[in-house]
Amino acid sequence: MEDKLALEQRVKELHKLLNEYGHAYYVLDRPIVPDSEYDARLKELIGIEEAHPDLIMPDSPTQRVGGEVLPGFSQVVHDTPMLSLSNVFNEEDIREFDRRVRADAGDVRYVCELKIDGLAISLKYEQGRFVQGSTRGDGTVGEDITMNLRTIRAIPLTLTEPVDIEARGEAYMPKKSFMKLNEAREEDGLDVFANPRNAAAGSLRQLDPKIAASRNLSVFMYGMGGNGADYGLSAHSDSLEYLAKLGFRTNPETKRCRDIEEVLKFVESWQDRRPDLPYEIDGIVIKVDLFHKQEELGFTAKSPRWATAYKFPAEEVVTKLTDIELTVGRTGVVTPTAILEPVRVAGTTVSRASLHNGDLIREKDVRIGDEVVVRKAGDIIPEIVMTLAERRTGNEEPYEMPTHCPACDSELVHLEEEVALRCVNPQCPAQLQESVIHFVSRNAMNIEGVGEKVVAQLFGEGLIKDAADLYSLTEEQLIGLDRMGEKSASNLIAAISQSKKNSLEKLLFGLGIRHVGQKAAQILAREFGTLDALRLATGEQLTAIHEIGEKVADSVVTYFSNEDVGKVLGKLEAAGVNTEYTGPRKRDIPTDGPLAGKTVVLTGKLEGFTRNEAKAALESLGASVTGSVSKKTDLLVAGEDAGSKLEKAESLGIEIWDEAALSRAISE
Repeated sequence: MEDKLALEQRVKELHKLLNEYGHAYYVLDRPIVPDSEYDARLKELIGIEEAHPDLIMPDSPTQRVGGEVLPGFSQVVHDTPMLSLSNVFNEEDIREFDRRVRADAGDVRYVCELKIDGLAISLKYEQGRFVQGSTRGDGTVGEDITMNLRTIRAIPLTLTEPVDIEARGEAYMPKKSFMKLNEAREEDGLDVFANPRNAAAGSLRQLDPKIAASRNLSVFMYGMGGNGADYGLSAHSDSLEYLAKLGFRTNPETKRCRDIEEVLKFVESWQDRRPDLPYEIDGIVIKVDLFHKQEELGFTAKSPRWATAYKFPAEEVVTKLTDIELTVGRTGVVTPTAILEPVRVAGTTVSRASLHNGDLIREKDVRIGDEVVVRKAGDIIPEIVMTLAERRTGNEEPYEMPTHCPACDSELVHLEEEVALRCVNPQCPAQLQESVIHFVSRNAMNIEGVGEKVVAQLFGEGLIKDAADLYSLTEEQLIGLDRMGEKSASNLIAAISQSKKNSLEKLLFGLGIRHVGQKAAQILAREFGTLDALRLATGEQLTAIHEIGEKVADSVVTYFSNEDVGKVLGKLEAAGVNTEYTGPRKRDIPTDGPLAGKTVVLTGKLEGFTRNEAKAALESLGASVTGSVSKKTDLLVAGEDAGSKLEKAESLGIEIWDEAALSRAISE
């Protein structure tokens, strides 16, 4: 009985710790412990729950990964309707909104918020515990997507106070996540999402919560259902502070405005700044701040009279589509790209736009010579919105996707459940060239000086046929290449040689195993330790790892069973490329190291360590390594030529180590 009570107490402690760590990381964007500390505590909790399933609580941090596939979504009737906002489109519209407000409510102050372009959600809590999450739906009835919302780490499962509350906000997909998701879908031959909003909505309306869990979604909460006065609040701005106090993530770019002039300045300031945000916004929400003023103004049948949304004009331009080029990716997917007459869109010159696949070309009836409307999806990716068919002269040429690979002339195939055409020839020169470009990239083997043009020349001259051939190159062979002198050739050979020392996770990511990104490569390297051990792993052994799913496991097993892969790996090993994990193994990272809980910054040049080696060493001591010095920094490790970071650390009285002190700490 005492042992069970002790376990129950430990589970409560782990819940508290993991919730604190997660809140700091996902809500405040200020990590307070290294990832290794979080991983160690989570692994401990998983172990207890596996041994004692009766201790698994609905709000356990382990319950975010997604459960069983849902049979469908049930309906949720909102206690208070989730009304949509009226829209305004220019300065005069905003001023007219202000005139109507002041005519009915007198002088008011406003709150301006960024209008996040995502999916409106409602979160219900009882006694501080998350019990239900739903979509806006038609404003009166939404869909129950609780299991999908539980996977979003920015949503607290337990609040800081045991209150009954309904919080409302926007679920969204960050721009980086959107780009990675579309790249992965394109690589897999699937339809891509048009924009981050569609991607977020599509992710949360999946019946399999594991899909939502994999999409790296986040939220900003912007209000409450019902009246804020029920919580002793008098203004909308107070409610935002209260939500943050309870543990919700609110948007920091919110401003109280004394009058409509300040509102207009805020709106104008974000017209040009919006591309710099890591998420997409499509306007500014303007709300009367004081609740009693909101009550005076009331509602129409569709929207509140005390709020409106200014919508940014979509920047769309017209240009001419001069050609369509085909590219073959490293997985064999053939992607058509529109070649455009250069045109400025959202601050940059655009001359190319992906057409994704033949279905899209047919759907939009894209022809060579067409005048087309172009915009940037999510302010990032150039896309063709439509063709201007009424402007055609009769000289435009319809386009048909090829039946054979443009690089190797192999017949293209249409795999089941894919919209893309794919070249399945493993010796396709375009795929091999793209795979080498990936192999040498910064996040993979990081071979400086080997860019796309150099790789193209190496293939063109017949000097390499795969990534392993890089390690047999000589300076004499390189000197004959375009713009390659003796010094450049020497530096390139040195960079290739240096890459042999990389830890296993860099090699695994560089090999380009389908579905194995940087994170999965790191996990596999840590778990198995050597390439040989991983090559012998079964699907069951792989899926036994908490973070590895069946798709990744099947891909790894299939990859290593390929004879051609075995030959390349043999050449890499013969060349002396390291095939062992040299970073700290997960089970070897101390949870009570000398720097546990400390925030450390690296600056300057270190003689005995690369930056990544120093970072790994500090993390093995329990530290959380960040990039900038602040009042929250506990320690600065300064090498030679340390600049402004050292000066700032000195001015803040932060402890400073030189390289010798770091070496001593590692050896102790």
